[in-house]
Amino acid sequence: MASKTTNPFVFLQQVRTETSKVTWPSRRETMISTIMVMGFACLAAAFFFASDQIIAFAIELILGIGR
Repeated sequence: MASKTTNPFVFLQQVRTETSKVTWPSRRETMISTIMVMGFACLAAAFFFASDQIIAFAIELILGIGR
């Protein structure tokens, strides 16, 4: 595999050119996405906590051990 060396200044110029082509989300879109992620993370945490408690209760009933 042949590697082609690039001048660091040329590289930075290419990076700036490529980042100017990116469509960045608005502040509102970013806030909505963040709130949705936090909400679903809390929902998943509650679900797994409840599942864990139910399984622990079932194991305690079946085996008679724990708590």
